[in-house]
Amino acid sequence: MTGLARSHLRALARSFTITIVALIAGLLMLPVGAAYAHEGGHAGIPELEKKLDKEIKGLQAKVDKLSGKIGELASAVYKGSRVGTVSALLDSSTPQDLATSMTTVEYLAHRDYVKIKDFVDSRDKLANKRYQLQLEMRKQRAALSKMDKRKKAALKALIAAGGGDPTGGPDGGAASAEPSPRNPDGSWPSESCSENDPTTDGCLTPRTLHALQEAREAGYTRYTACWRQASYGEHPKGRACDFSASAGGFEDHDAYGSDKQYGDNVAGWFVANADALGVMYIIWYRQIWEPGNGWSSYDGGGSPAADHTNHVHVSIQ
Repeated sequence: MTGLARSHLRALARSFTITIVALIAGLLMLPVGAAYAHEGGHAGIPELEKKLDKEIKGLQAKVDKLSGKIGELASAVYKGSRVGTVSALLDSSTPQDLATSMTTVEYLAHRDYVKIKDFVDSRDKLANKRYQLQLEMRKQRAALSKMDKRKKAALKALIAAGGGDPTGGPDGGAASAEPSPRNPDGSWPSESCSENDPTTDGCLTPRTLHALQEAREAGYTRYTACWRQASYGEHPKGRACDFSASAGGFEDHDAYGSDKQYGDNVAGWFVANADALGVMYIIWYRQIWEPGNGWSSYDGGGSPAADHTNHVHVSIQ
């Protein structure tokens, strides 16, 4: 090999080495998916978002692993191992040695190319998945916002037309109950079933007992049962009471006449005093009332007890 040829190859080798170092350094400095950062939490995201989120975590792990390998490659190039390989190629004394060295260099170059390409492809896939997730979240937020606006507009129009509550549930008018104690920030303090239940041999939370006493003060004194043993619901926690529509107790038929009116009055009174007493929800006559949602239909199974047509159920927060 002539001196001129060796000089030319050494120049090419230096250029090749500088290019590789610059390329790898640039790859490592690129923030993975920085342009597609999440815009918030993932509470309640749909199945597509869950799938994308899972794929994102897998790709992130792969990118992190490949990033380490690319870092090792950059370090090797920087320390001169690739330069040493090219120098060995230039110093080959025979055509056979040159051919062997060239085969080795070609193998190393291909291996490094595969590593870099895998890293770039994985990084781009990760960015794309994050972008898809961001778009899906934006769609969901836009859809929910549109639905909320339509609901408010429909309710406003109904009220303007004199329709009152959409389902015609009872409304007790002005609040009259003494408010239950709150925390300084306005939240409800955590309570246990620590008070004796005057309607059973069980217990009630202080807030539930207060609600019961206020209902009694308001004149709702017909048969009532609060605590009971169960594996679900608020009754076994001492946070619910059942107010019978009939003076004689829970009848095995739908309330009607004055009993129906009494049940309407009880339910309406708790609606009016829901904020003061910490009402969680009310069930009466195949309807359920919840703060912020109002009355909606309720199907308990068909019997007077299950459909709550013989008693008013009140749960307290």
